[in-house]
Amino acid sequence: MVALSFASLALAGVALTSAPSDGVALTSGSSSTAALERAPARQDDASARAAGERASVAIVVDKLLTVDGDDRVHAPGMLLIEDGRIAYVGPPTETPADVERVTIRGGWAAPGFVDLHTHIHSGGFGDVNDMCRTVNPELRAGAALRPGNRRIEVAVSGGVTTLFGIPGSGTNISGFGVLYKAKPADGYDGCVVADPGGMKVAQDSNPQARAGDFAFGNTRASMGWALEDVCDRALGATREGRRDPSLENLQKVLSGELPVIIHTAGSEGVINTARMWKVKYGTRCFISHGSFDGWKVAPAIAALGVPVNHGPRTMDFYSSRNGRINGSAAEFTAAGVPLFSLNTDSSVMPQEEFFLQASMSARLGADPYQMLRALTIHPAQTFGIDDRVGSLEVGKDADVVVFDGDPIDPRSRVLRVWVDGAVQYEFVRGKQRF
Repeated sequence: MVALSFASLALAGVALTSAPSDGVALTSGSSSTAALERAPARQDDASARAAGERASVAIVVDKLLTVDGDDRVHAPGMLLIEDGRIAYVGPPTETPADVERVTIRGGWAAPGFVDLHTHIHSGGFGDVNDMCRTVNPELRAGAALRPGNRRIEVAVSGGVTTLFGIPGSGTNISGFGVLYKAKPADGYDGCVVADPGGMKVAQDSNPQARAGDFAFGNTRASMGWALEDVCDRALGATREGRRDPSLENLQKVLSGELPVIIHTAGSEGVINTARMWKVKYGTRCFISHGSFDGWKVAPAIAALGVPVNHGPRTMDFYSSRNGRINGSAAEFTAAGVPLFSLNTDSSVMPQEEFFLQASMSARLGADPYQMLRALTIHPAQTFGIDDRVGSLEVGKDADVVVFDGDPIDPRSRVLRVWVDGAVQYEFVRGKQRF
């Protein structure tokens, strides 16, 4: 077993306030009392709390990783939740008598993990993947969402709190995904953040493989033509003020209202994808997968400013045939790719093992703290939801995970998870409670 703990964070009483080349800078911390900065109330959060749970709770831990813009760490630290949102982050301080105070000794608090490439929303293979046409921009995965399915429950036990559930990759455009919180008991209305949340494109690999009885078995040239054709038709509908229900959501992608996640792999596929969706159409696109030898074009992707959501394969040991195992996360981040994040493509990788994508990426050369960011704030920024999730800051959703050690050390265990201020999972006296 390889220890992956952040040595610089393990020092008692430190705060990370800036990030030089190695991502950390240390200043003296303090456990003195501090005034509480309270967020304004938000009416719609009351329904997000579990029945009978107190409206306000203070969480006190040995180490609190905010993953904010200054990479602040409070050791010890305290976080106050009010009405489903974070009302205070900082050193432990006194709280009013009506605030429940939860002290977790040895605990490390971190933001809930955000996975942008998942397929567990239906609980099985009830995904949207219509194989009769090569482009299906009218389809949506939201209808398949089952918030209470067991796979989502288990996801929470691994610290995953926000997921983008997307259609499959058998066609070039398989439809639109649903962005939701891991709150199994809250139903569709209680957990969905956005539906549609963004478009799913598959521009390499799977659509070429005749993945179904009626699939076309596209070439790269035919895929390029099909994608440009449907995009140009959507732009034409916008230009002419013509309503076409099958193109309405695609029009929102092309106007920048919705993001587009693109399944592509290999150096050729990755760079061609970036050129089409970033340069030609100017969308809010991000590469998903980028596996095999995709890391070889990382400098070009960085120059174009295209985020990369990497996984489930995070190493290249046979495509490049250069005699070594290439840690592709390290290669992408070293090239300066903006907003590098990780994914599981669950259930390709078990959703609850999302942390392990960061662990192994660090083991293969990536900076451990940057890999924590790749699970939290970077995917949130990539998707444009960083005003709500991805870091522990006043005013954001109270999606908090407490571990018994370093969040990406495989030896650590999740002790408790809050989503929108409600406890969704806890490990108590050797037993799991969902």
